[in-house]
Parts: sequence; C-alpha cells; structure tokens
Amino acid sequence: MLAGAAALITVGAGLSVHALVEGAVGDIIGDALYATLIYLLVVCALPRLAVGWVALLAAGFCTAIELLQITGAPRAWAESFPPIGLVLGSGFDVRDLLVYAGASLVTMLIDVALTRPPRALRE
Repeated sequence: MLAGAAALITVGAGLSVHALVEGAVGDIIGDALYATLIYLLVVCALPRLAVGWVALLAAGFCTAIELLQITGAPRAWAESFPPIGLVLGSGFDVRDLLVYAGASLVTMLIDVALTRPPRALRE
C-alpha cells in the first residue's frame, strides 16, 4: 500500500520534472524517477521479494527499455501516441543506463532504511 502511494507520488514528480526541468538535469532526474517508479511497481507486484532482487529487476527492466530504443520502435510508436514516449523514451543514451542502475540502488537503500528498524530498536 505504501509502495503504491509512493509510486503515484513518483509519477507526479516525474511529470512535473518533464514539464518544468529542461536539458541534461531534467533528463537525469526523470530517468532516476523512472527507475524509482519501476522499483516501486515491482514491490507492489511482488511484495515479498528481497530488496536486492527488486533493485535488480528494476534496473534490468529499465535497461531493456533503453536497449529497445536502439531499434527506433519507441520513437515511431510515440509519433502515433505521444504518451508512449514518456513510458518508453525515444533515443538511446548510455548515461541513462548508469542512472537507472544508480537510482535502483539508491531506491533500494532508502527502502531498507525505511522498512527495517534501526539495530537498537530490534534488540
């Protein structure tokens, strides 16, 4: 439930960044939010999956989408239905692969920090 709410907030943040932040900074923030959203959706779909696997699936999914962009198909689909460009992107960029991996890792660390009580509280 919390992951679903966080996913909705992440979508809102991503759409805001898309509308308000231009250039490389906007692209990097948008990519990080995309990876975070995928992480949260994996948590929603597979709530008992270990966080390491969630991060790996999120990064893997984002990487697959980025590699699909090499084919040019997402760009062509976005010409017919523009919102698909927000989901599948339009052009391959190696930097995006690094952002996806980093954002998946950071999201996993935040997940662990928020869902595991500090050691002192567990003892």
